[in-house]
Amino acid sequence: MELTITGANAITYPTLHIWDWRVAIYLFLGGLTGGLMTMSAVANLRPGKEVPRDEPCCWRIPVLAPIVLSIGMLFLFLDLEVKTHVYWFYLTFKPLSPMSWGSWILILIYPPMILYAFACLPDEMKTGMKKGWIRGLADAMRPRLRLLAKINFVGGVMLAIYTGILLSTFVARPLWNSAILPMLFLVSGMSTGTALMIIMAREDNVKLFFTQVDIWLIFTEILVLLLFFYGHYTSDAVHRNAIMPFFNTSHQFFPYFLSIIILWIVLPLAIVLKFLEVTADHSVKLTATGIFLMNTSAVLVLVGGLVVRFALVYAGQLSGYGPMM
Repeated sequence: MELTITGANAITYPTLHIWDWRVAIYLFLGGLTGGLMTMSAVANLRPGKEVPRDEPCCWRIPVLAPIVLSIGMLFLFLDLEVKTHVYWFYLTFKPLSPMSWGSWILILIYPPMILYAFACLPDEMKTGMKKGWIRGLADAMRPRLRLLAKINFVGGVMLAIYTGILLSTFVARPLWNSAILPMLFLVSGMSTGTALMIIMAREDNVKLFFTQVDIWLIFTEILVLLLFFYGHYTSDAVHRNAIMPFFNTSHQFFPYFLSIIILWIVLPLAIVLKFLEVTADHSVKLTATGIFLMNTSAVLVLVGGLVVRFALVYAGQLSGYGPMM
């Protein structure tokens, strides 16, 4: 629903922000979860992993993924004006409604995520468990590890891209109304998920592998971000005006201008740090300095992904078909 307040001015309604920081955090955590699901699946499906095919090489990320998504959904729940309305999403299904699709996607990906987490539990974790349904379920899921990894890969892509579709379908907000936005959120989600994989990885070869993956993902993210702005700039006047907050140093728009400057500094810096480590000689073992640089670059990627969500959520609500609010 789009509400137009004709009396908007600098005192009463300088802007109309219906979605606030809680939605931005939800979009970030949703994309991060999609990235974690996808990259943990890659870790277990890649041909070069050192453990046998049906043995997990990564179990902390699959266990963390449903927790991160649950925290994100908590923020989404807190944003609801009437909390009891959450039930209405699951009492019907509207094929033409992105929110209806999203609410069902969020619920349907939980079972494969949780089963995948059970399948990835290492044997040393299960030895301390008593015989019971938890250990029984973990043992039953282990032979299905690769199948569950493939399902999680697809589910992670769907979740990450949905966070962008949720915004892009708002025609009344020209900044969001772009077919490139879902791709931007997808690549950003994959990159942030890879960054967290780097931070939590214990094996040197895993850190190096995902550092190499993240370099290409960051390059792709910067390219897609440039295409996003270029598409708006070459579009009609309304879409061109929608990106002006990112290039305007006036007092009201300065936070958005600052956010784009942060992105152009943070993401390239992360690439430089990653590139230095990937091209270094790691024939024996990663040094403490090398691990520090890899983790630092990964943190910068996470910061960049968070800035993207906050900037687009808030700046998008400044845009509209009419004078800029």
